[in-house]
Amino acid sequence: MWGDIAIAFLLAFITAFVLTPYTMRLAKKVGAIDIPNDRRVNKKPMPRLGGVAVICGFLVSTVYLLIVMNLEHSVDLFGEEQYWLKMLGFFIGIVILGITCFIDDAKGVPSWVKLIMQIIAAVIVVACGVRIQNVHLPFLDDKIGLNEWFSCGLTICWIIGITNAINLIDGLDGLSSGITLISCFSLLIIFTLNKSPIIAVLLIAALGGAIVGFLPFNFSPARTFIGDTGSNFLGFSLAIISILRSSQNIYSNCANCANYCTCFSNF
Repeated sequence: MWGDIAIAFLLAFITAFVLTPYTMRLAKKVGAIDIPNDRRVNKKPMPRLGGVAVICGFLVSTVYLLIVMNLEHSVDLFGEEQYWLKMLGFFIGIVILGITCFIDDAKGVPSWVKLIMQIIAAVIVVACGVRIQNVHLPFLDDKIGLNEWFSCGLTICWIIGITNAINLIDGLDGLSSGITLISCFSLLIIFTLNKSPIIAVLLIAALGGAIVGFLPFNFSPARTFIGDTGSNFLGFSLAIISILRSSQNIYSNCANCANYCTCFSNF
């Protein structure tokens, strides 16, 4: 299983690293340029579509591994948990935010429009089954189950809040991407230690790989910015993956097991 995690990371890394120079050219063509002013740290015009490469790296890695692992019957996307539907909602949300923020980076979009699109993306994800269903109190073994409507509302607020939190800290070279990368490595350790569903581990590994592929172009002095396209995607993904890690029963009958198994036992 560590091999699948390595593939998720490397495939996302290579894709993002290769595509980032092309996003710099694209940014110049569509006018997605950050112009220096008194509030900017950059001293010269800077392309700001690096987020497109990060999104592509994440999607290429994730879609490839989900298809391969489902064909190998090491993960069941169509089982009781209906992970195919949850991932579909996740991907639709990424597309909605990606298109909105791409337009914002290139031409500018009012903040209220972006907020509405964030709400729509979050509602779609929740409608597809991604929800915070219970709360685990620190130092206690008990979990508090949440009412369905309260669960939906809390999940929507969580997704919007984390999305904007990462977006708002994107003010210095490598800041939002660097903080998200630290979060990815921390969550990867937590997921593996807690025997979280393998789908959550693969998603966080792919997200970390995509960021690592982009960061060489974003370290100070930066050659490109991640833009709203990237910062919104990073926050949106972190929020959803952190919810998915609490789900259970994603494992299907694999070749080495007679019953449902947690493949972390093979680590």
